[in-house]
Amino acid sequence: MSKITVAVGQIDIDLAQPETNYARVHEMTVAAARAGADVVVFPEMWNTGYALKQLPDLADLNGQRTLHQLRTDAKEFGINIVGGSVATARDGKFYNTTYVVNSAGQLVGSYDKVHLFGLMDEGQYITAGDRGNAFDLAGVASASAICYDLRFPEWLRTISRHGAQVLYLPAEWPDVRIPQWEALLRARAIENQQFVVAVNRVGHDDGNRFNGHSLVVDPLGRVLINAGEQANLTFAQLDLDEAVKVRGPIPVFKDRRPSLYR
Repeated sequence: MSKITVAVGQIDIDLAQPETNYARVHEMTVAAARAGADVVVFPEMWNTGYALKQLPDLADLNGQRTLHQLRTDAKEFGINIVGGSVATARDGKFYNTTYVVNSAGQLVGSYDKVHLFGLMDEGQYITAGDRGNAFDLAGVASASAICYDLRFPEWLRTISRHGAQVLYLPAEWPDVRIPQWEALLRARAIENQQFVVAVNRVGHDDGNRFNGHSLVVDPLGRVLINAGEQANLTFAQLDLDEAVKVRGPIPVFKDRRPSLYR
């Protein structure tokens, strides 16, 4: 498939209200599928928000509820889902986890956030992941990361170096740092010669305000869509031939010299 349509699900998240949030994601998934999107993407920690002190009561045990909803919706409505990320519980620990489900309802990728954000006390409550997430979705080699991972170019290069043409990045990125968000997303797209689909939330929690600006950026760093500051469903068409064209004359992955990188 040389072109895919991606739906950006820029939503508000009700803090510590999983019932409301699961319903909201379901409704937007259905809307994206009915509009003809191939893939729909959601923000970070959408099931609970950053209600970190309440994770023992709220985190999704082994991701069971999230996986059931994503698989059911994907199969019923024929859409691929990059399920943002959710708070999960496994083996007595908590994680910030992404699940990726294809349109047949199969889990094709999962990822625990690797870089935990100290300003939101994430590391005090959540265990960091230790592996990347590369997968095929809608016939396209893809990868994913989460929010603060964006500030670590060496990590995104590592997970992209096996040919990912699209990087998906769910986030809860506060409004005061949106200029950095936009600059970093464009830089990551340019340096890895890939599309970047970055989905931020809107609304607020106890200490932060979020104003969206979800972006889809092409491999040359051009912004294809900016979802603005309101909750909405926005669409972008990705021409995957563009990634191939960009990589041809400037083969940055081939020209790397990892032995010098310390």
